[in-house]
Amino acid sequence: MRLLIFKHIVLLVLADTATFEKARTLYEKTDYSASAKTIEAIKDKSGSERNLLGRNYFMMGDYKKATESFELATQLEPRASTHWHWLGRSYGRRAELSSFVTAPGYAAKARQNFERAVDLDARNIEALNDLFEYYLQAPGFLGGGLDKAQALIEKIAAVDPVERHWAMARLAEEKKDYSAAEAQLRRSMELAPKQIGRVVDLAKFVAKRGRTQESDAIFEQARKIEPNHPTYLWGRANLLVEQKRNLPEARQLLQQYLATKVKPDDDHRDEARKLLARIQGA
Repeated sequence: MRLLIFKHIVLLVLADTATFEKARTLYEKTDYSASAKTIEAIKDKSGSERNLLGRNYFMMGDYKKATESFELATQLEPRASTHWHWLGRSYGRRAELSSFVTAPGYAAKARQNFERAVDLDARNIEALNDLFEYYLQAPGFLGGGLDKAQALIEKIAAVDPVERHWAMARLAEEKKDYSAAEAQLRRSMELAPKQIGRVVDLAKFVAKRGRTQESDAIFEQARKIEPNHPTYLWGRANLLVEQKRNLPEARQLLQQYLATKVKPDDDHRDEARKLLARIQGA
């Protein structure tokens, strides 16, 4: 009898593992609804399974359900940095979308959870970057501050030396030291010339400074590296629409982006569809 019970338990664990892997594959394919439905079938969810379910809700824009799922994940696995990080992201998004009454509370929770994620894992670069951005943008009464952002830069550098230059550029930009910001972005691109994101960051920065032709030339560098990369397609199209120029090119890039396989980190498809609807016929 005991052997039969043991075998039954093993089979249940294996079935849940297979279900989780299926759900994770669907998530990576950006089929968030199918992934969520798949993982909801698991009866007693682990922290990692709750985390994946929360990420699906997050990507579908249901930030309340995402928060609830990440809260459960942190309770089940309180030492997992990624659970606290995603919980912070969910509260951050709720702060962006809520009223002036509830936004400060959500923002404070976002910061607290980002800080907890970094305390648990100082090499969690995504949590470091989100906390850095929070410190840059939030006012002092919500726990922000340029001095706090400055203090994080060396922690970022310890994980990714190239990312250090991006962080220094963002800090300089907030201080309105645009020449220093540009120098840091250029250094970042020099150190990682094949990383599309580094090139696109510089192109967008130069465009904001009003140097349109130079920005176009830098975007062309990105296109030559990988013409179908979603970061290039989205970054270029979004900027063109924002600047209200070369809209036929923007429309083509958006269509190309929507036809490209993207990962969750590069998923701006809802925004792309809205932009495309706005410029149709232009």
